[in-house]
Amino acid sequence: MIIPSVSTRVLGFITGKFDLITLQPPLLKDVKSQAPQSICDLEPDNAARNLIVNRTAPPFDNSDLRRALTLSLDRKPFIEIITERQGYVGGAMLPPPEGIWGMPPEMLRTLPGYGPDVQRNREKARETMQRLGYGHDKRLAISLSARNRPVDRDPAVVLLSQLKEVYIDAEPQLVETPQWYPKVMRKDYAVALSISENSVDDPDQTFYENYVCNAAHNYTGYCNPELDKLIDEQSTEADANKRKQLVWKIERKLAEDDVQPIIFYGRFAMCWQPRVKGLTVMVNSLFNGWRFEDVWVDK
Repeated sequence: MIIPSVSTRVLGFITGKFDLITLQPPLLKDVKSQAPQSICDLEPDNAARNLIVNRTAPPFDNSDLRRALTLSLDRKPFIEIITERQGYVGGAMLPPPEGIWGMPPEMLRTLPGYGPDVQRNREKARETMQRLGYGHDKRLAISLSARNRPVDRDPAVVLLSQLKEVYIDAEPQLVETPQWYPKVMRKDYAVALSISENSVDDPDQTFYENYVCNAAHNYTGYCNPELDKLIDEQSTEADANKRKQLVWKIERKLAEDDVQPIIFYGRFAMCWQPRVKGLTVMVNSLFNGWRFEDVWVDK
């Protein structure tokens, strides 16, 4: 049953009307306090919030301007506010410990925009913006598109405040889900807060679905034949350690080209009534494990 209202869903579960519910971390405390009999599991969702930028139309056909966007990001507030410190920072691949292919933290910090000195990053962004003709007296006005649902609206609000730090005034444009994908495919946006829709923690699934030329979820139209060759190379590498090095090389290139900058990875909670039996929650995927062929309700 699809119920758009989060409060209605939570209330329905607490009163025992629903057998199972998925939640964002901030709501988990409410469920556990009001339905203490419930069983809950909190896992990474492997669906990172990211930025997609229309690289083919002004003003973001300018690579320097895209880099300024990347350098404006402070990932810590997203994790603290949206996930109540349950989220984490990563690149294109799900970060460790749940992700087995993601960059280690010390390597991740060397990527553009990931360094710990956020103010220094933003100062570089402001210098770029000033060189492009923007500043306190001439700010860049854009629309920020996001799907009209809490998991997208809430981080979009945080993002709006961060863009202001680099002379960008973004007006939120909330889009209902049926219109979202047609809008993105038409490139009818300037900047949008999106989700990397990864079903499993596997480099082939991530790279071929999101980043190679003409990939199904390569919404920005980024195309780099040399990167595609590298992706093919990692796919055919039988040695796991060598493959991991290639994966990290690909991640670095994606960050250096400001391709769908990853903002943060969240976690989702699944809670179920004690009468639900045989449920196995996926450890590193939001989209798998929903067939329920071994799940039954003891009524």
